[in-house]
Amino acid sequence: MNTETNEAVLGALIGPNAARTIVMNYPTLTEIAQAPDDSLLRLANVGAGRLAQLRAAFELAGRISREAMGETPLLDTPERVADLLREESRSYTVEQFHVVLVNVRRRLIRVVKMASGTLDTLLVHPREVFKPAIVANAAAIILSHCHPSSGDPTPSEADIKVTRDLIRAGQLLKIEVLDHVIIGRATIERPRDYVSLRELGYFYS
Repeated sequence: MNTETNEAVLGALIGPNAARTIVMNYPTLTEIAQAPDDSLLRLANVGAGRLAQLRAAFELAGRISREAMGETPLLDTPERVADLLREESRSYTVEQFHVVLVNVRRRLIRVVKMASGTLDTLLVHPREVFKPAIVANAAAIILSHCHPSSGDPTPSEADIKVTRDLIRAGQLLKIEVLDHVIIGRATIERPRDYVSLRELGYFYS
């Protein structure tokens, strides 16, 4: 979607002048979704009420995306996992760690948001990760988090270590960790906005 279209859509929500100012400073919808509230309030002078409308519109877009996939989408590929979480990830300004619970047919049970922060500073304890899976009687889980700052989904050493630790914990609990999908942003050089640690070879056979 180009900037003119973005401006037109935003204009319907917050007024054309405010929309024009925001798009001049944040050209893409992803940048607008990630922009701090105080920045948008200062730039556009839209007031808290219209800002809430804007935030609600982004939340609605994410829900529509998930609903379009069906109530229990099949999550048998990294692409489908990324499709499920991509719209919600657009609004994050810091890393968010999610656990996706699936049944034996790889159908979604639910998504659990675990914590915020980078995995090298965030304590991701296996007990907290697998507790929702046990309660929901999930057959397996898929790990996911985003890299909103850099937009580069390439895994860090901390990402790899946490993944391998959770794989081992899952083996003890008989709950398989199917993948760890990291979501970033697509570029001309990197057209795919996510990576799969399983595809990259970081999962044990």
